[in-house]
Amino acid sequence: MSLQNKFTPQELERVKEAVRQAEDKISGEIVPVMVAKSGHYSIAVYRGAIVMAMLAFVFMIVLDRYLLKSDSNALLYDPIFIFLVVVVGGVAGAAVAHFIDPVKKLLMEQTYLDQATQRRAESAFLEEEVFNTRQRTGIMIFISFFEHEVIVMADRGISKVVDQKDWDQVVNRLVEKIKGGDVIGGLEAAIGRCGEILLEHGFHKTADDVNELGDDLRVN
Repeated sequence: MSLQNKFTPQELERVKEAVRQAEDKISGEIVPVMVAKSGHYSIAVYRGAIVMAMLAFVFMIVLDRYLLKSDSNALLYDPIFIFLVVVVGGVAGAAVAHFIDPVKKLLMEQTYLDQATQRRAESAFLEEEVFNTRQRTGIMIFISFFEHEVIVMADRGISKVVDQKDWDQVVNRLVEKIKGGDVIGGLEAAIGRCGEILLEHGFHKTADDVNELGDDLRVN
């Protein structure tokens, strides 16, 4: 099921209402963004192909040396046949790594996943124009499901006065909710907490404040 169909209209409206309520008291914009994954990770497909091709070749050696004792198995010594077995193994490995996410993730280093998520979050920050507020008071809550990563990114008008540890606490609580299966509830709580943090640091709503960015959950 695609990420677009993961949530009901009622759940999307809950997130939108949470943004409305949080922004009703603050001079800031909160933008929730969800993506299925932060990269294509083609390198995992290549690694899957290499690993399975090597295993196929090792299997041919074991088959010849230890399992089949008859000298009549001439096919095992045919270079073309051996090549085809290795190719089939490689194709199978690539297919498994491409279509099965746990395998794909197993073939990736955590550092690589973290870097890809950070890059995707930065791109989303620009794509959703979170920076496009008068006082640079936009906040993005970014969730990437494949990597199980959450990033809270604040524009410079906020980041210069709010400590990173405050955002880390928001991230940790949201991650706990997601692990428990309550994505929407966790996102509602995270949005509300972001609003509270801004109030604690003096970002009160002013008389001329307008809604500069949409309140909807962005799902990509």
